[in-house]
Amino acid sequence: MIAKFVLLVGLVVSLVAAGVAQDESRVAARAELDAGTQAFNEANYESAIGHFEQAITLEPELTEAHLYLAATYAQMFVPGVDTPENVVWATQALKQYSEILRSYPSDIESIKGMAYLELQLKNFFQAKENYKKAIALNPKDPELFYAAGVADWSIADRDSAAEKDKLDAEDEDALMKSDGCADLRAATFSNVEEGIAMLTKATALRKDYDDAMAYLNLLYRLRADMECGNKQAQAADVKKADEWTDRAEEIKKKRAEAENKSNQGDTPPR
Repeated sequence: MIAKFVLLVGLVVSLVAAGVAQDESRVAARAELDAGTQAFNEANYESAIGHFEQAITLEPELTEAHLYLAATYAQMFVPGVDTPENVVWATQALKQYSEILRSYPSDIESIKGMAYLELQLKNFFQAKENYKKAIALNPKDPELFYAAGVADWSIADRDSAAEKDKLDAEDEDALMKSDGCADLRAATFSNVEEGIAMLTKATALRKDYDDAMAYLNLLYRLRADMECGNKQAQAADVKKADEWTDRAEEIKKKRAEAENKSNQGDTPPR
């Protein structure tokens, strides 16, 4: 009986000690998170990375640390620079977002972060799918529809450019007249249509979304190239492209006028 009591006491002591150690680990992880956050806000990203990595080592389930670490890696990444040293930052950020999504599959910030990085890495299909996941979670955000539309345009433009490279560059209708037009249309026309739908929705949610209108212009011009001998359809697409261009220019003009008026109002009288 005494032996059992001693064993029980020993087990309790062990559990208490483990609990204390766990609490100390959590406190230390939070301290590292706070230090990393401060370094991040001061744009001291290398220091921030060290603190966030240590926080995760101390408390692997600390979601905030994973999010901040992903954001820090993303800050270190320079879009448009394809060197291996630069791309590794984006890859590291994607790993952190994936880690969060394993536990929280509906974390929209992680989904958006992944989509943005995939778009910058020119992984357009993955970017589009992630933006669509984000849209399902927040269907009122025009920027998500815009980004998804840009991904669709990127896919279609890449396919179209590859086909145009085979043709006579001096003939602006060469693609539409070419033997490869039907194959191109079959391969990527759905991306053009989806992109138009996404960007149209973006402009419905934000009436003055001139960036979305600019991409609608581009998508309608891509669609015109894929009408494959149908001059009437081509002309209709070009007309729509011009209409979106005009709307975007009108919005920019009104915005500039409003800014000028506001600036004049701020000028003190002489």
